[in-house]
Amino acid sequence: MKISGRRRQADRDPGYRQAETGADVTRQNVQAMRKLEQASMAKRTGADRVASAIARFCGSMTFVWLHVVIFIAWISYNSLPWFDAFDPYPFTFLTLVVSLEAIFLSTFILISQNYDMRISERRNQLDLQINLLSEQENTKMLQILERIAKKVGAHGGDDPQVRALEEATRPEALAEQIEEVFKEESGQSDKTGKTQGS
Repeated sequence: MKISGRRRQADRDPGYRQAETGADVTRQNVQAMRKLEQASMAKRTGADRVASAIARFCGSMTFVWLHVVIFIAWISYNSLPWFDAFDPYPFTFLTLVVSLEAIFLSTFILISQNYDMRISERRNQLDLQINLLSEQENTKMLQILERIAKKVGAHGGDDPQVRALEEATRPEALAEQIEEVFKEESGQSDKTGKTQGS
């Protein structure tokens, strides 16, 4: 199934996985990841695009200097005696404007972060799937090598470590083991904290 899928990919893209050097391999991998990122960017909604653009602008020094200029001009105009002040000290209207701006900016930043989090989750899923496929391929290769070794008479006895590695890894079993380790560590830290507290 996997081989036929790769053949179909190779038929669509003759240059796919046809690298001759290590640099070619890494370049193809980078290009593949870049295509995935471009596809994700193209699928963004209008709200995501606007929020991302605003968040990007707010994180720039241009945004900082623009506010510095506006604040200096605003405070100067309303403080100096030869101007007709529309927002005298303590600059209540300026405080209102800045508060409203902070609310809207924080909302746009949260929208942008939510989108980035969704992209990050997809990348994590992709990493997990690739790792699982690699583990399955390695397990199959070990099993094939074991059969070849038996055929040519190079099998020097059962190696328990090889036997363990030949078994398929079960992600749910690994997740349970990780949870058990975290529970044990949290239990030990709780006991340590109680001991130090007493």
